Amino acid sequence: MSGKEIEKTTKNLTVKTTVKTTEKKLGKINLLDLSVDELQTLLTNLGQQKFRAKQIFSWLSRGAERFDEMTDLSKSLRELLSNISFIGSMKIIDKQISKIDQTAKYLFELNDNNIIESVMMEYIHGYTACISTQVGCRMGCTFCASTGIGFIRNLTPGEMLGQILKMQTDTGKRIGNVVLMGIGEPLDNYDNVIKFMKLLNSPDGLNVGYRHVSLSTCGIVPKMLELANEKLPITLSISLHAPNDEIRNMTMPVNKLYSIDKIIEGCKIYTEVTKRRITFEYALISEINDSISNAEELAKKIKGMLAHVNLIPVNTVKTSSFKKSSRKQILDFKNLLESYGIETTIRRELGTDIEAACGQLRRSEVENKNKMDTCNKKPGVQI
Repeated sequence: MSGKEIEKTTKNLTVKTTVKTTEKKLGKINLLDLSVDELQTLLTNLGQQKFRAKQIFSWLSRGAERFDEMTDLSKSLRELLSNISFIGSMKIIDKQISKIDQTAKYLFELNDNNIIESVMMEYIHGYTACISTQVGCRMGCTFCASTGIGFIRNLTPGEMLGQILKMQTDTGKRIGNVVLMGIGEPLDNYDNVIKFMKLLNSPDGLNVGYRHVSLSTCGIVPKMLELANEKLPITLSISLHAPNDEIRNMTMPVNKLYSIDKIIEGCKIYTEVTKRRITFEYALISEINDSISNAEELAKKIKGMLAHVNLIPVNTVKTSSFKKSSRKQILDFKNLLESYGIETTIRRELGTDIEAACGQLRRSEVENKNKMDTCNKKPGVQI
């Protein structure tokens, strides 16, 4: 196949795929972004047999990072694939392991040198990955370590999948549960996130059931309703963190677009359509949102809903003066909600000795890099 024919093939495939690939590598396709059907289209356009698609997809799902690892493909096909595509594996540039509970926090470098982070946690039921969906975030929540260092771009489905594959390859452990709660707002990257979940669920790949996937959103109501119509039996978590608009406006700027009442209304529609329970995430901040009156106000808003509340002791981050509520305050809050018949849990704190909260490791890396760049530009400053 000539160079012009290869170029035409890749252009045709880009038009047919639903994903908008933001990560380019010399104009090549990231194979991790493609479904089995899209791989079949690619191979057919290349004059190859369609059954090879499942072989390639299987290799990718097992963590293959080079074409020469795909030993059941002919050398000529591997060379052809390397001419038009790449495997978007990521580089581990930092890894921290908790001495308390073995939680592992990863800082990954993407092919365009941007950095993201992920966390791998061990529970009784197995291993869970908390992954990022964007490089940076637009939401600006005041208690989040990602706030203040800007939004750069969305991650592609393959880049989300790549985080899981890299952690599995690094640890030799199978990840059976996935939480989209790392850096970024998943519903702000809607199309790529939907495709990622379908790739994750593929029986030809990692085969992670939808019921083992949780998506956390700060409450972009139109996208919540769109997600309901996808009929994917995932767990939807709402980062609520306040019982009223006054407090939520102060901590979460998105509330000025979608008030608590609009979010609650959207949640009710979501549960009616999907028959799936909603989780309300509530980070308790001392003297901000953790009083008994706050708990009672929240209880009255969500009583009777198909929902439960997950209370989270707020993480201490350098960019915020917020303080964690006391154990007594957390238990009192929980008891009040339960008195209204609302199922309530307290999230287990993992990786506290490695700052496992989303965004802290990446923020440190970005700030150090910016500091180095600034110093390098100033004459007379030595590193």
